[in-house]
Amino acid sequence: MRDSTDKQTIDWVGGQRIGYARVSTDDQDLALQRDALTSSHCSDIYADTLSGSLKERPELNNCLRALRGGDTLVVWKLDRLGRSLQHLIEIVNDLEARGVRLESLTETLDTSTASGRMMLSFFAMLAEYERNQISERTIAGLKAARARGRKGGRKPALGDKEKREIKALLLTPGITVSDVAKRYGISRNTVYTNLDVQAINKERLKLQLKSSKEG
Repeated sequence: MRDSTDKQTIDWVGGQRIGYARVSTDDQDLALQRDALTSSHCSDIYADTLSGSLKERPELNNCLRALRGGDTLVVWKLDRLGRSLQHLIEIVNDLEARGVRLESLTETLDTSTASGRMMLSFFAMLAEYERNQISERTIAGLKAARARGRKGGRKPALGDKEKREIKALLLTPGITVSDVAKRYGISRNTVYTNLDVQAINKERLKLQLKSSKEG
C-alpha cells in the first residue's frame, strides 16, 4: 500500500525523500513508522505487512523502482528494509550504484556521510563473515560425506570458461551463489566445489571498500 502526501517535498540534494515501512503479520500497526517517516518529510511512503523473511515484498519492489538518482530512501530501522544482512547489503549496493542515499532514522545512519559509509562497510564485513561460515560448513559437510564414500550431490563438469564467468558474476554486488547456480543449472554445492568462494568474497569486499573510499 502507498500513502502519497506532500508531493512538493524535495530532499536537500535535489531529489525526493521516499519512505519504506514494514510490519510483520503479528504486528499490524504501521502508525509508528508512518509518523516517523512523515515527520522526516518523506513525500511518498510505501509499506508492506508481512513476514520479513519472505522474499517477495511488492511494495518494497515498487519503492525501489520509484527511486531515482539524487533521491533518499528513508526507513525507520534497517531491519525493516532487508530480510537478512546479506539482502540489506545487496540493496545498499544497488542504491549506491544508482546514486540514491539511504537514511535510517533509528540508527541515525546516512550513507551520504563518512560515518554512514563506514558503518555500511562494517555491515559488509559481517555479511562476508556470514557467507564464509555457510561456505565452510558446506565444504566440511562435503568432505565428511566423501570420507564416508558418498559424493554429496552430482558433480558437474565446469570448464575453465564457466569458472571464469562464475567468478566474474560473484564479484558483482548483489549476485549470490544461488543466483549463479540457477543461471548455470547447477547446485550451490557445485559452485563451492569448483571455485574458492571464500577468496572471491574477500576480493569483492576489497573492491567494495575501495569504491566506498573513492566515493
